[in-house]
Amino acid sequence: MRKSIGSRRIRVQMIVPALLLACLIAGGGAYAAEGERPCAEEIAKYCKDVKPGGGRILDCLNSHQKDLSITCSRKLEESKQKIMEAQQACTGDMEKFCKNVQPGQGRILSCLMEHARELSPACSQIIAKATGNVQEKPQSGQQEK
Repeated sequence: MRKSIGSRRIRVQMIVPALLLACLIAGGGAYAAEGERPCAEEIAKYCKDVKPGGGRILDCLNSHQKDLSITCSRKLEESKQKIMEAQQACTGDMEKFCKNVQPGQGRILSCLMEHARELSPACSQIIAKATGNVQEKPQSGQQEK
């Protein structure tokens, strides 16, 4: 039993960076729309042979930290913060709804979005921010206006 809990933690630690990368792609982060690509040059230069998925692009950028532009470094720090937020907010939901989904190519994000109405409020908010689908939800006990 102990071994399955440990392997689940490792799997979640691998999934969260994949989720974040999918979020960054969908939500206007380091790899987003034209004109807002502060790490595109660094990815092309240092990570061109890195297969996306499982947090490998973020790991590559981290390994070249000293070579990154100031803008990319800042975006990378923001990404690390988002990883921690996503891990805290969505670990339970990923284990509950997406445990059999293979990370990569946005599959975890898609899985979570398919279960949007069932997600914890914290994870729901992270996903909404990441996909640019931010909607204020009334807190329990409050009425919609």
